[in-house]
Amino acid sequence: MKLVLIGHSIGSYFTLQMLKRVPELPVIRAFLLFPTIERMSESPNGRIATPLLCWFRYVLYVTGYLLLKPCPETIKSLLIRRGLQVMNLENEFSPLNILEPFCLANAAYLGGQEMMEVVKRDDETIKEHLCKLTFYYGTIDPWCPKEYYEDIKKDFPEGDIRLCEKNIPHAFITHFNQEMADMIADSLKDDLSKIGNPSWHYHSLRTMRCPSAQILKPPDERFGSDLLPTYWWKNQISRD
Repeated sequence: MKLVLIGHSIGSYFTLQMLKRVPELPVIRAFLLFPTIERMSESPNGRIATPLLCWFRYVLYVTGYLLLKPCPETIKSLLIRRGLQVMNLENEFSPLNILEPFCLANAAYLGGQEMMEVVKRDDETIKEHLCKLTFYYGTIDPWCPKEYYEDIKKDFPEGDIRLCEKNIPHAFITHFNQEMADMIADSLKDDLSKIGNPSWHYHSLRTMRCPSAQILKPPDERFGSDLLPTYWWKNQISRD
């Protein structure tokens, strides 16, 4: 069995932690997309988020609880649908829990931890696993500015460290997911050619797309919407 790790944003930090703590994992390639692996609090967005999430977090807790706890579910649903429409996103699920006070509190706590913990780049782990790492930085990323790309490129000139030329934003999943998937599939061609039939693997990567929620919906209604992607992938694996 061979593994390909793909981390986005703080997921890139987690990916490096996995390689550091479990170096024996059979990883052939790890993609770090728009990687927030250093100086998060010093980034343009970090300078705004750090005081809010680290110093005024409890004010957010109290305000969120007072405003959202008595709010009816219908109002929350309306707010979410309106927000999705503004972002031009499909409303396939109803994630009402994102407007629950405790959900917001946990998200704020997690964000505060990221600002405090993600400070110094783990050059030791990067150096040890450089041959299997692919970094992908953005040109308009307020969480990971171009300066960070230039620094790591200078420190690891032999590494596979790329700069996006398509002005894809940090939150690419909302509108540029297919472009990123195609880029990763193209980049994996050489790695996959070493572990079996390259054409089969490459064709699978380029043609497999996660369908809509209506297609994903399993016959067992006990499955929640958050399990639908897992259900689809298990189905896909069982067919193969």
